[in-house]
Amino acid sequence: MRRGFVVAGEEVAPGSRALIDLPMPKLSSHTSLSMPVHVVHGRREGPTLFVSAAVHGDELNGIEIIRRVLDSKALVKLRGTLIAVPVVNAYGLIHQSRYLPDRRDLNRSFPGSERGSLAARLAHLFIEEVVRRCSHGIDLHTGAIHRTNLPQVRSNLDDPETARLARAFGVPVLLNSSLRDGSLRAAAGELGIPMLLYEAGQALRYDEIAIRAGVAGVINVMRELGMVAASRHRGRKAREPFVARRSGWLRATESGMLSTIVPLGGHVVKGDVLGYIDDPYSGTRHVIESDTKGVVIGRLELPMVHEGDAVYHLARFSDDLAEVAEGVEEFQSDHEEDGLLD
Repeated sequence: MRRGFVVAGEEVAPGSRALIDLPMPKLSSHTSLSMPVHVVHGRREGPTLFVSAAVHGDELNGIEIIRRVLDSKALVKLRGTLIAVPVVNAYGLIHQSRYLPDRRDLNRSFPGSERGSLAARLAHLFIEEVVRRCSHGIDLHTGAIHRTNLPQVRSNLDDPETARLARAFGVPVLLNSSLRDGSLRAAAGELGIPMLLYEAGQALRYDEIAIRAGVAGVINVMRELGMVAASRHRGRKAREPFVARRSGWLRATESGMLSTIVPLGGHVVKGDVLGYIDDPYSGTRHVIESDTKGVVIGRLELPMVHEGDAVYHLARFSDDLAEVAEGVEEFQSDHEEDGLLD
């Protein structure tokens, strides 16, 4: 029999699950807050995986992804331990904000400090009580406010274990992303913990395809790790994901009203028209042209733009772009159907 799993001094017995509240600094109104930590502790030995969401408080898809994962029948015979934290940044969730009350970005504050700023203290709490206890991790994100992202996994693909899990996740696009100082991925990397960052949808909105893909991706990674049983359904063989080594944003050259043409997942070549910026006063129309060959993995959804605003995020691939676009279309079609997991 395995030993119990201990978080914040509370022990979870093998073959059971528990919800543990980690006390957080109070609001200025003296209202108490806590970080909810769901622990599913399997009867048999295996990896310990953390899945986190709402590190940015306005990014909501991950909250629903975790709810559905915890409700999945796949966890009945779990090997190892799943630690799921649906809301890391409760302050931001309350205020529908990416940031903390001290205006800091939590995902630039790791590993944090017990005696530092509010952001540093929250980062320290999450690292010490959750991340350090795990062997692997998945952090769930969306695009920023008024921007939407194609479902994608960002990770250090030069690390073999991380690359293995990224491919298993099951999204069409993998972005080889360098580690940023202060990010959760960088802090996990310092601890030797392979970690994926899933990006899909936009802030303050639920996106059903992004949610379904995220739920399936988390379960796929757990299957790859041997934590849950392989699927009994023999469907179509999964497509090999496409790896982008470079990406960049096209920025507005003028201020005005944006009309977009190319959808997420669309492939473009240099000189293709992606959209227009119209001057609401003079009626002048400015063309937004692609400056490279690539696939659209992010897009601004707000019509009002200022000169310099990021409008289109293009990823560059060595693969045939038509094949990449076909893979994205097939992926979206698959996740419009029901019955993904069980």
